Amino acid sequence: MHLFDQRIIGIVILFLLGTLVVVKRMASGSVLDRPQGNFFLLVVNGFNLFFLLIVNPLAAILLITRYMEIIDPTRLAIDEPWILLFLEIIGLVIYVVGYFLMAQALIILGRCYQLGGSAPRSEDKMVIGGPYKLIRHPMYTAALSISLGLACLVQSWAFFSVFAIYLVLIILLIPVEEEGLGKAYGLEFVDYRQKTKKLIPFVY
Repeated sequence: MHLFDQRIIGIVILFLLGTLVVVKRMASGSVLDRPQGNFFLLVVNGFNLFFLLIVNPLAAILLITRYMEIIDPTRLAIDEPWILLFLEIIGLVIYVVGYFLMAQALIILGRCYQLGGSAPRSEDKMVIGGPYKLIRHPMYTAALSISLGLACLVQSWAFFSVFAIYLVLIILLIPVEEEGLGKAYGLEFVDYRQKTKKLIPFVY
């Protein structure tokens, strides 16, 4: 038995996704950005857009219609109520925190926002406010939180696999992005990098 009504979870997901689209439009001036760059950047940004704009709303619709358990053959059969309770609570918390973190990062970035791995433009300033005071890549932290939170909420190996793929892609993307930041901002970025962590405050 689920702690949270699956329909309510689906509605919450759609609401948060819709809110994030509005925030991105207001902050950056665009809703959907076309992936550009080399093959690796196309894969990473394509995967990111696929997850946020297709996997998330599809999962929400399946939860609302109660088809998730029927359609997903990789769904975990959890008999222990306390394990299910733990996964649903931690999943919802991580998921919601991820959305708020992404929204805050988008607002702070504003018109400086670009897809992952893109080199800063000449007019872009180095952003170090808000969540960027503690971590250099809060949007990646947010995306991973949303992915892991969703996997915990639906208890599916398929969704945990999506999180694992996401994690590998982001870990590979960060050095590429930081190389571009280093070239654009020089010692200012070097100093900033020494004072912050990549993804998790005070840890990593």
